[in-house]
Amino acid sequence: MAQSHRPEPGQRLASGTRSPEPITWPDGKTAAGCLTFDMDAEAAVLTADISSVSRMTPMSHQSYGPLVGVPRILALLERHDLEATFFVPGYSAQRYPEVVRSIAEAGHEIAHHSYFHENTVGMDEKTEAAMLDLGLQALWDVAGVRPDGYRAPMWEMNFHTPRLLAERGFLYDSSLMDSDHPYLLAVGETSSADTLVEIPVSWGLDDWEQYAFLPDLIGSGVIESPTKALEMWTLELEAMHQLGAAFVLCCHPFLSGRPGRAAALEHLVERMKSLPGLWITTVGNVARHTASLNLSPRTCPQPILPADAPWVPRPPG
Repeated sequence: MAQSHRPEPGQRLASGTRSPEPITWPDGKTAAGCLTFDMDAEAAVLTADISSVSRMTPMSHQSYGPLVGVPRILALLERHDLEATFFVPGYSAQRYPEVVRSIAEAGHEIAHHSYFHENTVGMDEKTEAAMLDLGLQALWDVAGVRPDGYRAPMWEMNFHTPRLLAERGFLYDSSLMDSDHPYLLAVGETSSADTLVEIPVSWGLDDWEQYAFLPDLIGSGVIESPTKALEMWTLELEAMHQLGAAFVLCCHPFLSGRPGRAAALEHLVERMKSLPGLWITTVGNVARHTASLNLSPRTCPQPILPADAPWVPRPPG
């Protein structure tokens, strides 16, 4: 397992209210592009409604991901000689061990994505720690992988989550949305705190918002055209390339593994390969590079509600 990083003595701790700065990339590279795939399978739907375990059709919709989508995506990546990052819940690894091993054998990064794609909103530290440990054990048992990285289910981090990750030796997280550029995230509030590399994401670069729909379970009921998704993602790719940023696309094999969507994804890959200086690599490689730059860690402080404004809504409890 990768070790958590500490700031050098005297290294400045930047406030979370200050904008992250662009980073330098390896020689000859001016920006980064990461293809990531969340292999949720049935877990994402079972978390939304555990009673759907008895609904054969929704379960088959989700199993399409590991059974058909992953092999199709692996073939696409092989055609273009690219490495990607697969975020895998522990339960999904246990249910589809051969699929997860095929990902590892193809040379792709496998990262942690919870145990059961749990709803972590408001989850207490003890429960979340147990979830992380179950996921770690499952990935080790199935594929012999001790992951460097983590992505929270539905990207929902609690303010205690980074510390739990640092305690387990994770190198990076890819769940937060406050930057276009990777940065060091301080786990505590002082310059001596452990840090994680944060590789930011956004909902606009997630295929869930474009394609996900199961009646009464997930999605808005609008299934977008792959042409629209390709246009959105290409515009964002080109803009982030100009900024020298990290483009992190999040796809789900049960969604983007469908034939027309996979074809659109391949067009995007071709555009990525055409951009000069774009480093197409795994999230782990971006994180390791970022960790080597001796950046000033940033905080992501929880907002403090104004005490002198009684009309401001308060959280329950």
